[in-house]
Amino acid sequence: MSDMDATAFLADLESKPRVLRALADAIDAGAMRWPLTAIPSRVLLTGMGSSFFAAQSVALRLRRAGVAAVAELSSADASWPPAQGTLVVGISASGGSVETLGFVAGHPGYTALTNVAGSRITADAAHVVPMLAEHEPGGVACRSFQHTLVALLALEEQLTGADLELAARVRRCADSTEALLTERAWLDDVVAALDGPHGVYTIAPSDRISSALQGALMVREGPRRPADGCETGDWSHVDVYLTKTLEYRALLFPGSRHDAAARDWLVQRGATVVTVGAGEPSDAVQVRYPGDDDHVVALLTEVLVAELVAARWWVAR
Repeated sequence: MSDMDATAFLADLESKPRVLRALADAIDAGAMRWPLTAIPSRVLLTGMGSSFFAAQSVALRLRRAGVAAVAELSSADASWPPAQGTLVVGISASGGSVETLGFVAGHPGYTALTNVAGSRITADAAHVVPMLAEHEPGGVACRSFQHTLVALLALEEQLTGADLELAARVRRCADSTEALLTERAWLDDVVAALDGPHGVYTIAPSDRISSALQGALMVREGPRRPADGCETGDWSHVDVYLTKTLEYRALLFPGSRHDAAARDWLVQRGATVVTVGAGEPSDAVQVRYPGDDDHVVALLTEVLVAELVAARWWVAR
């Protein structure tokens, strides 16, 4: 994004609790209801960057509930063809992502999920769902990433009939976020543990892969440091090799049944591990927060740790 500013980015993060509580009130008031006239036969979520990261996590949740749903990068040459009964959701916080605009142009009747009313993506949309994340002066999709997840979870509720207690969980996320922001003694330890010559490697379970991908993006986008995100099980097949040659520093979001396998390699090869949530004695740092044992609260909250690390490095750059 253009006009990025480190101090304003930090302020965007610090306003998360307030904006989340306003979002919870809006959910209670019905403002996050999706305009569905019928249950779709298929769901296609598309976006770029943070929008795609959020879509990946929720598309998996939808498939797990029996909904035919995929997340597709808008830059893909082709995906499911336009069809009656397919719900296409174009996700763009700014409403101006060129790739996403190009993708949805081939799907008349699409729904736009955006943070900017009247933006380009809304012009030809059959329906518009607002993210309600407020303007982000820092120029980085941080609150809008979080609100994208919430909006897509609201869609999950409507499509599956499951009661996710979404407003209550958003308020819990606000409380958890406030706790992490208020008592930041942990931040010095995390920054020191992750500050190495070869970057940061974020690792998360498949259903929260958005945390790893967004966390790594924050380190690249603001402070412009090397960072990469990986799914926990796949890590043992694609990233483990780097632990043998690099000063490997991992930010682990736990909860995968494959945590133990990844940890075994990390410990054997002397990697530095920071865990966000319940960790192990071998961890360099463990960051705990209220509600970190709730998978939805974790999905919405945990990336703040990576965002605050990125903000610290960015402000100091």
